[in-house]
Formats: sequence, structure tokens, C-alpha cells
Amino acid sequence: MTYDWSVIPRNMDIFIDGALKTLEISLLAILIAIPIGIIFGMGRISKNKFFRLISSIYVEIIRGVPLLVLLIWIYFVLGQFLKLGSYWGAIWGLAIFAGAFIAEIVRAGIQAVPKGQMEAARSLGMSHAKAMTHIILPQAFRRVLPPLASQFIMLIKDSSLVSVIAATELTLNAKNLVATSFRSIEVWTFVALIYFIMTFSLSLIIRYFEKRLLKSET
Repeated sequence: MTYDWSVIPRNMDIFIDGALKTLEISLLAILIAIPIGIIFGMGRISKNKFFRLISSIYVEIIRGVPLLVLLIWIYFVLGQFLKLGSYWGAIWGLAIFAGAFIAEIVRAGIQAVPKGQMEAARSLGMSHAKAMTHIILPQAFRRVLPPLASQFIMLIKDSSLVSVIAATELTLNAKNLVATSFRSIEVWTFVALIYFIMTFSLSLIIRYFEKRLLKSET
């Protein structure tokens, strides 16, 4: 078997455009997923039984459904009513999926804060909501920042699945290029390298901020 690696430089614009779209979709998805995760993460430990029940149902169902199935359902079922299209269907699908995992990260972060912090805040006359906003959440945020960043890296890799609903990103661009060039090994090898570069670069950035965070706590 002969290889023709010239297909890579000839179509570099396709790879760059796909990589940028992948980062764009992933970034928008995580920006939507974080508020979702915070709301339902707090709901998981809420004293309000209804809110806690709804949050638990959301987290358990979404975590128990494969992302591919969720994307297809949102695009072909929910998307038909809301007119989402493949682009926003992909973003909302990823956001809803990641939101369930972020909710668990937030819940664990809040529960990791010593209970005495809340008790001390309440003894000073703060309401539960004010104590949560000004005392608990800032401390929890420092604990959940590393896993949140890791979730973003996972989202970049998971975004490859949005190609099944025809959302334009790196994987779909690669599929189209393979269909026209018939150079599957070369194309997919380079695509794997691009994903590795994106995720590894972000991992290095995360490690840097984790070290800075640890230094600030000592």
C-alpha cells in the first residue's frame, strides 16, 4: 500500500477550519453547561425536595444515556420543534450532556467545603443564599476548577460525535475529505494528531493553573 501525505498540505485549510469549529462548538457548549451544572449541582444538595428530585432525575438520566443517542434525539426530536439546526443542536446536546457531569463536580465541590463555614456564616446573620454565594461557592470554585477544565478537554473529544447530525467540525470535514480523496489513513492520522495537539495543549495549561492554585493556597 502506498501513501500520499501530500493530501494534508493541499487541504490544510479544511483541517484548520474544522479544528476552529471544533473549539468554537466545544467552548460555547461548556459556557452553557457550566450554569446548567451549577444550578443542578446545587439542586442535588438542596433542602427543597422537588428541586432535589428534578436535579437527580436530570443527572441520572443524562449520565445514563450515551452522548450519541442524546445528540440524535435532540436533533431529530427536540430540534424539530425548536428549529435548532445541526450547529445549535450540537452545542445544546453537548451542553446538556456535560451539564450533568458538571453538576456532580459542583455537588462534590460544595460538599467538600467544611460544614462549619456555613454555620459560621449563618451565625453572623447571613441568609442561606447569601452565605452560599459569598462564602461556600467561592471556596468550592477553587476545588472544582481543575475537574471543570478536564471536562472541557473531554468535551473537545466528545464533539467528534456531532458529525452524525451533520454539524460542521473537524471530524465531518475529515469524513468529507476522505470521501473525495480516498486517503483515509493519511487524513485520519492527521486528524488524530490535531485532536492530540488541542487536548495536550489544554492539559499543559490546566497543569500550570493547578500549580498556581496550589501555591496560592500554601
